[in-house]
Amino acid sequence: MKFIVSSSALLKQLQQISGVINANTVLPILEDFLFEVEKGKLTVVATDLETVMKIQLEVEAKDSGKVCIPAKILMDSLKNLPDQPLTFNIDKNFGVEITSDNGKYKVMGENPDNFPKEPAADDTSSFTMTSSALVTAINKTLFAVSTDDLRPAMTGVFFEMDKKFIQFVATDAHRLVRYKRTDVACPKAGNLIVPKKPLTLLKSAMPDNEDELTISYNANHLFVQHGTTQLSCRLIDARFPDYKVVIPSDNPYKLNVTKADFQSALRRVSIFSNKSTNQVVLNITGSELQLAAQDVDFSFEGNERMKCQYNGEDLQIAFNAKFLIEMLNAAESDDIVMELSTSTKAGIIKPTDQGESEDLLMLVMPLMLNS
Repeated sequence: MKFIVSSSALLKQLQQISGVINANTVLPILEDFLFEVEKGKLTVVATDLETVMKIQLEVEAKDSGKVCIPAKILMDSLKNLPDQPLTFNIDKNFGVEITSDNGKYKVMGENPDNFPKEPAADDTSSFTMTSSALVTAINKTLFAVSTDDLRPAMTGVFFEMDKKFIQFVATDAHRLVRYKRTDVACPKAGNLIVPKKPLTLLKSAMPDNEDELTISYNANHLFVQHGTTQLSCRLIDARFPDYKVVIPSDNPYKLNVTKADFQSALRRVSIFSNKSTNQVVLNITGSELQLAAQDVDFSFEGNERMKCQYNGEDLQIAFNAKFLIEMLNAAESDDIVMELSTSTKAGIIKPTDQGESEDLLMLVMPLMLNS
């Protein structure tokens, strides 16, 4: 088998899917890309058994065939080659010879029959959404996903489909993010939990534009297609916690602050907080917000004051500053509103202005106040 392909085009496509490959895999063949040439099209597949990513590009080829090529050495060599046509020659023992303008490189491939088969897209339900809507949803929820493997349901993002909207929910039991899009119509109501890794890969592989993506799912897998790039992944088989019961229905006190100022103050004050809790205490009185942090073990202390608009009784409440800073990153408005009630009840953070088809709600649990 022989084919000719542009070195830069191949590298660009392989970079989209190389993140699937784990550094230390159980099966050596999982360290390879599967190359398949048919009718002048090259399909390259990468998998870690849970997630499969696939790209297609045009090549010059007269015949068809398959081979597995070790990913690391191929990527390293492509990164160091200037843009030029490369000729790949594969012999019957899966030896791969790559010829460039002024060099020849040989690498031993592997038998493609040993490469894991990708999941079949049977009995799927499909819907479409724009690429930027999915990328935004991933960016706004992924940071709140749990890393606790003992609670597998929380280690992914919960997709909740409805005929009129789609919701993305992530929680690690200390905070929760719910992002809703009303410009996406799903064929039927349903839900699924998508693991963190494929979502991270999608975020970097998908363009942040208005291109249309096709999303399909069945009982066990999710399939996403954008142009010549495809991803499929195994879903998390677990029950997502009933998140609606933790969202307080009535938080009467409203705190309005400028996002950038609040975030900067949190960053400065949290330097002096206890490193295990990152606790920052908010003292809210009238139009003033005081932030205080201390680490008793080292006699560190930090205090700042800032202007705010507040409707409610004076309140003292403590939060994990790291969580607040991450949540403020997800709110894309200049000002945010915090809805609060007592020092032991969850606080809700919302951007003051949102897109007409978007609704973002973030919840954070308070920390115990050191009396």
